Amino acid sequence: MQWVGTPPLAAAVASAGALGMLTALTQPSPDALREAIRETRKRIGNGKGKFGVNITLLPSINPPDYAGYARAALEEGVEIFETAGNNPKPLIEFIKTYRPPGHSESEAVPKRFVIHKCVTVKHALSGQKMGVDVLSIDGFECNLGAGHPGEDDIGGIVLLARAASELSIPYIASGGFADGRGLAAALSLGAAGVNMGTRFMCTVESPIHQKIKEKIVESTEKDTIHIFRTLRNTARVYRNAVSTEVVRLERRPGGAKFEDLRELVAGARGKKVYETGDHDAGIWSAGIAVGLINDIPTCKDLVVKIDGDASDIIRGMNQLIVADGSDIAVRAKL
Repeated sequence: MQWVGTPPLAAAVASAGALGMLTALTQPSPDALREAIRETRKRIGNGKGKFGVNITLLPSINPPDYAGYARAALEEGVEIFETAGNNPKPLIEFIKTYRPPGHSESEAVPKRFVIHKCVTVKHALSGQKMGVDVLSIDGFECNLGAGHPGEDDIGGIVLLARAASELSIPYIASGGFADGRGLAAALSLGAAGVNMGTRFMCTVESPIHQKIKEKIVESTEKDTIHIFRTLRNTARVYRNAVSTEVVRLERRPGGAKFEDLRELVAGARGKKVYETGDHDAGIWSAGIAVGLINDIPTCKDLVVKIDGDASDIIRGMNQLIVADGSDIAVRAKL
């Protein structure tokens, strides 16, 4: 959700009754994040909406000031954090233990709630040991967590079922979810909820260009592509002229190094997509959930519909269960 998780969208999602999320690295500095947090609260007003801050750890020669972003959010009173990326333990420990200025040693550290994204059950178990509160299980369908579905190519159904049997803390489902049917399916697999990125990109309050929203509506589940496969840093992005060229370079004899692709995949070019509406201007993230998106609703209307549709589906599934003496049998729906 780089360039997308901004105050207008985070506040709209929160006000609709879901959990809004600001993406810290969309902001150029920790101080800019402070201002974004304040703006989000102002937009929510007196409502009860909740929002958090996402901090994604990315491989970089000159890494951002992750602790600075976390400190800014903590000092602004943010209680919910979403983390993703490699080696999150130092960041998670910092979030859990940081004492804001003026907070004495005798006072208990305020409770912070950390959601950590994982693409394997192994990593989820590690996150559980680190003391996170909730895990986000990202299947191969996802473009979340900086667009990286991992390298194991395991779909969400198997990952979620594994999580149900091996985790002792709550988890949510990520990747391929865009409607009430998906929410009902995730709940049946043991998840406590779903994480939706691409679906909320295509809402009235989303800050991206209207032409990109319309492009999402026009698209099918076949309109994404994986880049960086040969670099073992797979990312799912929208299939366009730039991403297709990246894949071509990766597949040429001898392959490609990141330096060969740097200009094509520059973040500034991706930002230009959202600003100008030119879907071929650069790389931009999109999950296969684009195949399920057919409209551009307000966040409120979207959340209400997802909730209502999921409830209807769950009630309908109850009709598949029939009492047969002392046993319960499932009636096949032919």
